[in-house]
Amino acid sequence: MKKILLPLSYGLVIIATVLGTLTFVQKPDVQSSSGYKLQELENLLLDRFVDGADSTQLQDAAAHAMVGALGDRWSYYIPKDQYAAYLENKNNSYVGIGVTIEQKEQGYLVVKVSQDGPADIAGILPEDVIVAVDGQSVVGMPVEEGRELVRGPEDTQVSITVLRDGQELSFTMTRRTVATVVATGVMLEDGIGLVTISNFNANCYNATMHAIEELLKEGATALIFDVRFNGGGYKKEMVNILDDLLPEGVLFRSEYYTGDSSVDKSDADCLEIPMVVLINDQSISAAEFFAAALREYDWAILVGEQTIGKGHYQEAYLLSDGSAVGVSTGRYTTPNGVDLEGVGLTPDIIVEVDEETYAKIYAGTLDPMEDPQILAAINALKTTKIP
Repeated sequence: MKKILLPLSYGLVIIATVLGTLTFVQKPDVQSSSGYKLQELENLLLDRFVDGADSTQLQDAAAHAMVGALGDRWSYYIPKDQYAAYLENKNNSYVGIGVTIEQKEQGYLVVKVSQDGPADIAGILPEDVIVAVDGQSVVGMPVEEGRELVRGPEDTQVSITVLRDGQELSFTMTRRTVATVVATGVMLEDGIGLVTISNFNANCYNATMHAIEELLKEGATALIFDVRFNGGGYKKEMVNILDDLLPEGVLFRSEYYTGDSSVDKSDADCLEIPMVVLINDQSISAAEFFAAALREYDWAILVGEQTIGKGHYQEAYLLSDGSAVGVSTGRYTTPNGVDLEGVGLTPDIIVEVDEETYAKIYAGTLDPMEDPQILAAINALKTTKIP
């Protein structure tokens, strides 16, 4: 079974607490209260537990449990000390060193290094294992604690010790603001342009349309959109891109907890060239609906692997103590009214990859012309009439 890399990348890069959301942040219109029963229990534990208890830890644990009791895999709780990182993720910018990690027994496995970030410039590579930060071992340390060691004020230095091929290496680098590269474009062969969209958070529309425009200037006559490992983001960013790509019609349908509903539509202006969308099991939420809309208009075919199936959206409510909770407050469906929750999208052309290739695609270390799914997309553009 493939490793689910994206949720585990939360550590140093501070990927959001739960990924793949079409999220809105606001304060709740009801007073936050733990209720008499929970307050009574907290007071009892604080007063009577022989080894002592921490009030913040108790409240965070209770909040996690309450959200978990909903039985909804998309709702989430954000502790106060993680809320700033959550907002940084949504803004596609954070202060750090530019690595994505997965926790392992021997330390933190580096699965992705941001191009031109401090870690990249210093020489840290994917597959390195971080074992110490400023001389302090992180072996066995939860990612959240390790994150706090790595993070710090901008323009301050941090030393990272990694294990590479059995040898310990140390790198010193300066923390700085790292901007997530939201969308990129590259020409492949025979006039085929590849547009990779990392997420649909802040600035996605501008970055994506710039990538498309540059490829068209270079002579692109067909496009491949890569939304593999795209965890979703803001509805507005996705809808604006679809509006520029698709002809007049419905783009997206939303149904709120109040019973109200809304429909986003596009105008007649569109881009009429053959398109393919690459998807996999970490194409979530907005990434799924982006792909679904293009297919339902017969504007593109889908290549890759089955998606996860997320049909709920979340609103993030800031609580009185500075923590927050993301609650599924609505459902959304495709232009044709299809609910993807728990179902996902099945590609028109299924191309599975092994675990090693999967990891390289995520890390961005695989040459596009050695990527089986991209090669299948190129072949589809050459042999299939789209649209």
